[in-house]
Amino acid sequence: MSVVVIGVFDGVHRGHQEVLNQAKKIAGDEKIIALTFDPHPTTVFAPDRAPTLLTILTDRIELLKIHNADQVAVMKFTPEFAAMTPEDFVNKVLVDQLGATKVVVGKNFTYGSKAAGNVDSLKAHSQFETIVLDLEPSEGEVVSSTRIRKLIVEGNVELARTLLTRPHRLDGIVVHGEKRGREIGYPTANLGDLENQTIPADGVYAGWLTVGIDRWPAAISIGTNPTFDGVRGRQVEAYAIDQVGLELYSLRATIEFGWRLRETLKFDGLEPLLEQMAKDCAKARELTEL
Repeated sequence: MSVVVIGVFDGVHRGHQEVLNQAKKIAGDEKIIALTFDPHPTTVFAPDRAPTLLTILTDRIELLKIHNADQVAVMKFTPEFAAMTPEDFVNKVLVDQLGATKVVVGKNFTYGSKAAGNVDSLKAHSQFETIVLDLEPSEGEVVSSTRIRKLIVEGNVELARTLLTRPHRLDGIVVHGEKRGREIGYPTANLGDLENQTIPADGVYAGWLTVGIDRWPAAISIGTNPTFDGVRGRQVEAYAIDQVGLELYSLRATIEFGWRLRETLKFDGLEPLLEQMAKDCAKARELTEL
């Protein structure tokens, strides 16, 4: 006996949360199962158009549970699964595996091989009740992962934070960089292992750096550091404000983006750069204390 809510749920944003809130009202004493897919279905249907992700899978599962899901079922989205007929998806997954008595989907939901199933065919099944929800627009637009992804790529982490109901985050491993920040008094944690995550536009941000149980206010830089000579790749690095002696290499870390402070600039030498970095850190300290 379960209420199954179906979606990719990338980001578990405000729209997804509303769907889960509605499912909570519908469920009563029944458990809520969030059925999600990994990897993103587009990686199978159109790999060249597959989007970067707003949340890694472990974060997505945790967020779904925070927002009313009693259980999370992760369906491996393979070419074989994509080829499953709509009837098989209903009978093998929703009925046999998940024991659905109610199924909650968005109005544009499709399923089965070549998206042959839709909300009308789902409603035709008598084994469970199908409930179709229409997401409410926010500020004139529907809250969607696509919209939030675009905001982040443009650097608008403030509006993205509103639509996600939390700061956008990147999860990775602290890797060795050029150690230039350490030399000039601003040692940074360079984040690696960010494949397929949605990285904000180049610039300087205020936010937080988390390693283990420690979470510090941080000034965050994304870019190639054009002030210094040489060619270097794009980096994501965070300076934990007022912290000294941190040894974070090879540890898992999270960077959260609260505010964009400025675009990346090329300075005429070290002194104007240090002067601006001091201002950036002061602003980041102020904002993260709010």
